[in-house]
Amino acid sequence: MDDLKRWRRDLHQIPELGLEETQTTAYLKAELEKMGYQPQPLLETGLYVFIDHGYGKSVAFRTDIDGLPVNEETGVDFASTHKGIMHACGHDGHMTALLGFAKALKENKEPILYDILLIFQPAEESPGGARIVCEKGLLKQFNVESIFGIHLMPLLDEGVIASKPGGLMAECGELDVKVTGRGAHAGLPHEGVDSLLIACSLINEYQHILTRMKTPFHPAIMNIGEIHGGTARNSVAKETEFHGTVRCYSDEMFAHLTDSIGRINKGFEEAYGCRIEWSCPPFYPAVINDKKLFNYVSSITSLKELDEPLMLAEDFSFYQKEVKGLFIFVGTKTKEFQSGLHTGTFNFNESVLQSVVDMYMKIILNYQEEN
Repeated sequence: MDDLKRWRRDLHQIPELGLEETQTTAYLKAELEKMGYQPQPLLETGLYVFIDHGYGKSVAFRTDIDGLPVNEETGVDFASTHKGIMHACGHDGHMTALLGFAKALKENKEPILYDILLIFQPAEESPGGARIVCEKGLLKQFNVESIFGIHLMPLLDEGVIASKPGGLMAECGELDVKVTGRGAHAGLPHEGVDSLLIACSLINEYQHILTRMKTPFHPAIMNIGEIHGGTARNSVAKETEFHGTVRCYSDEMFAHLTDSIGRINKGFEEAYGCRIEWSCPPFYPAVINDKKLFNYVSSITSLKELDEPLMLAEDFSFYQKEVKGLFIFVGTKTKEFQSGLHTGTFNFNESVLQSVVDMYMKIILNYQEEN
């Protein structure tokens, strides 16, 4: 536990944004080398460790390593030393758990049949480091059969380990819309084309897609979180931009949602004489857990099944496009620790990380090909 606490608090102090995690990578490399490993570079940052047991097939365990552009407000004595950047999503804990697993593997005396790949992956928050790792062919290089990952979760009580087979986290896309109308004096509104008013109407119209243009049995979210338009209080706004996210659980539903956005935009252009430029490329696929892996881990640990999936997103899903995988939530909520992910006050008790190490050891010690 002393190592887990030290690693977590050291890493918490040096958060870095995606593909800029040089100090973090150096720290991980040094700690892994102390254990006797020879970590290899992954992308511009990040690294991996391959443990060869001569089997020819691998089981992979992955952690993310990047921080977020969030100002820390925890007040702890091990707070971030990088202004405006924080481990506000628990990646310091994820890294620590994988370091603990690496140490436990060195101390293990029981036979392990499978080769093991430990992935310390950069840029989960953006632009999706897992996608780049897959494109580089790492899973194919080491013949990975299955992959496991975890995420600390303040929605669950401390120590609860939970997941579900099938859809766990949503596919998401980033929606960007720019409406161009025609500027005019506020006293002569008929001389202009009000991009701000059109944008507000568009945002309302998009909600009709969710309530009237799709089946209610397939969940979807369309949230607009930013809008910027106009330059003066007494002018008709020439240009307005807004930005949001689209989330659902299948490629087919995502295509339906974005096609519907396109049709609505075209209708508004014709009705109001404006120009609408927009894009909504898929960002991360849905996290779809393998049922056999879920049943396997449930049979050897205290893994609970969640009642319903979440509309959060995770680039772990790119690995699951290539091999079967299981993504697991680890509860951190206590009376003391209740702040949500991506907030400046998120914190947790390091004791939960030992449960991850123990779970990973059970997974690899009992793993059989039929899983």
